[in-house]
Amino acid sequence: MISPTSRRGFLRSAALAGAGVAAGRTLAADTVVQMPFENGERPLVSYPQKRPLLRLTTRPPQLETPMSVFNEGILTPNDAFFVRYHLQLNAPPQDLDADTFKVAVKGKVNTPTSFTLEDLRKQFEEVEVVAVNQCSGNGRAFFQPRVAGGQMGNGCMGNARWRGVRLADVLKKCGVAAGAKQVLFNGMDLPLIPKTPDFVKALEVDHALDGEVLLAYGMNGEPLPLLNGFPLRLVVPGYYGTYWLKHLHEITVVDEAFTGFWMNPAYRIADNDCGFVAPGTTPGKTIPIARFNVRSFITSLADGAKLRAGSEQLVRGIAFDGGHGIEQVLFSDDGGRTWREAVLGKDLGKYSFREWTITFKPRPGTFDIRCKATNRVGQSQPMEPLWNPAGYMRNVVETVRVTAG
Repeated sequence: MISPTSRRGFLRSAALAGAGVAAGRTLAADTVVQMPFENGERPLVSYPQKRPLLRLTTRPPQLETPMSVFNEGILTPNDAFFVRYHLQLNAPPQDLDADTFKVAVKGKVNTPTSFTLEDLRKQFEEVEVVAVNQCSGNGRAFFQPRVAGGQMGNGCMGNARWRGVRLADVLKKCGVAAGAKQVLFNGMDLPLIPKTPDFVKALEVDHALDGEVLLAYGMNGEPLPLLNGFPLRLVVPGYYGTYWLKHLHEITVVDEAFTGFWMNPAYRIADNDCGFVAPGTTPGKTIPIARFNVRSFITSLADGAKLRAGSEQLVRGIAFDGGHGIEQVLFSDDGGRTWREAVLGKDLGKYSFREWTITFKPRPGTFDIRCKATNRVGQSQPMEPLWNPAGYMRNVVETVRVTAG
């Protein structure tokens, strides 16, 4: 449990950090990294509570985790966890006070109530879940033809142990009224331009009440970092990060489908089996983006790695999906012509990264290594990248080119 003393100490640093970020302070860039796609130059920049991360934009801050971090362990450290904003956090320090902050539950409930963090801890069972948070556009910069939006590599994802209370328990205490259809979530971040729509997301009532969605105040045993949602955020295991509202302070139950911009037209995909469309065409019908598809990555070797030919080489990686769990990871050291099964690591739960390992003896020359995951319901990854105009849900079998000599 996070102690009141540590919360107060964190508040002081969070308030100062928030003031610096909101004011757009210039933060020192340590070095520049060339990412493996067009226009891929990125500075490594230190922000409050963060080690140097790849900066996409300054205001609002968007920071990507370097891929090497995912080889450090199955949980992504708080100081290396990616940051994604649509709007700007301009909340005054008193609204970020962990001891006085409140989240309001209102709308179609029998007893509208506001809860402090201490109320949540005392009135509800504390629970934990290990879950991946992944941006819908993770990997967007690799799309061909190129698409608009944040040009992310593959580092806009992270796996953490989230601690908080069940959204379902809070809603049940307030009494969801008959006829309720959706639950809306709003955070303290605000538009930079008045005409920009406020970032509000919706979940169906049945999903909100399924017992898996959390109101989280802890991350890997510490308070949430400021840039990852302090003091409270929504955790929606298995679903893309667009639903994981940061700085959550308002929960509203409604009796009709919400049609705000960030649900429609934004964050929608083609209503077909794979959510993708051919370049230059328009889907006839769209639906809100929802669960992750299957993904896997090699984490111990990067493009251009130099290996010793004939010497046994250990390869490590991660795999995950939207909540069925990973059943198998295959590895190829000949560009996908043949495959061998990797060894899966410890299972931290169906929403977590799953580590995998395998060894091989590199042959002389330059060649491609690949990995491909399959989940417990038989879903896997395409060999060729699929396309959509928003650059969502990339999950192609990834390729790493290495040289052995």
